[in-house]
Amino acid sequence: MRIGDVAALAAVSVRALRYYEEQGLLASSRSPSGQRHYAQGAVERVKLIQSLYGAGLSSRTIADLLPCVDAQVSTPESRALLAAERDRIDRQIAELTRTRAKLDAIIEQTSRPNPHCDYTTEPGRVEAST
Repeated sequence: MRIGDVAALAAVSVRALRYYEEQGLLASSRSPSGQRHYAQGAVERVKLIQSLYGAGLSSRTIADLLPCVDAQVSTPESRALLAAERDRIDRQIAELTRTRAKLDAIIEQTSRPNPHCDYTTEPGRVEAST
């Protein structure tokens, strides 16, 4: 598969794919004319990389974990790293849940009409009436 095809199917930029290669996260072969070609599983790998980035893992951590993913085995060290990342994500989820609850409370408190506030239709702008 060519780089543009992988990028389109994985919904990432071509630049991101090149970066993943630079970081050792993704491999390609080259045609005689120098074009990158990827294996059929490249799209799923890119989606996995994107998920791990989205969860806050660094490219270094992802590079450390991908050989275990590829071999479908882990070492005590890689399991410890995975567990630590999972725990970090759990803490983030808990913090986000608390923040959402605070926002819900603010929305509830501010959803009652207030005769002292005149909200304009312009987004982000609030004018107080006198």
